[in-house]
Amino acid sequence: MNLEEFIPDPKTRALIERTREFARGFFEREGTHGFSHVERVFNLCLHIGREEGADLEILALAALLHDIARPLEDAGKVEDHAAEGARIAKRFLLSLGYPEEKAEAVAHAIEAHRFSRGPEPRTLEAKILSDADKLDAIGAIGIARVFMYSGEHGRDIESSLRHFEEKILKLKDLMYTETARRIADDRHRFTVEFIERIRREIEGEL
Repeated sequence: MNLEEFIPDPKTRALIERTREFARGFFEREGTHGFSHVERVFNLCLHIGREEGADLEILALAALLHDIARPLEDAGKVEDHAAEGARIAKRFLLSLGYPEEKAEAVAHAIEAHRFSRGPEPRTLEAKILSDADKLDAIGAIGIARVFMYSGEHGRDIESSLRHFEEKILKLKDLMYTETARRIADDRHRFTVEFIERIRREIEGEL
């Protein structure tokens, strides 16, 4: 991605790159919620944010920082990575002299990005971050992530397909923005086609 296309101000780009390096330091390994997931959410946020007229500076920072406490949650050190990540992110931004009102906006977007628990996103930037995070679970990337997770946790194909039915196929109806809904519809169709195909192959159909 050409960041200058979305963020023309060089000082803002420098802040984003510094934040990227700070966020990257929280991820010791890759996986379904590794830093590659963060980068994809970041890219989606900028594309959706531009279409929806969002504050791309707030959105970019929130996207890069939204999962920094995920490794802590996975290790059992915190209960809610969104709430803890919001606290860490706000401290980091304030330490750079970032305006408190903007730091609070970034923190709110991070705290509200999980679709499975509150708080409800109040700002456009928070809604877009939540949408982008959900979009990364649908479509080709979403399929790859489900089976990556299954491999990490010893889950078989049938269990993986149940996960699609119980969670992934419901995500398209949980989008907040019109742009995300359009993307989700396309990714959802691809996911449904994949599930139908793999079930036929499981049954041995020619």
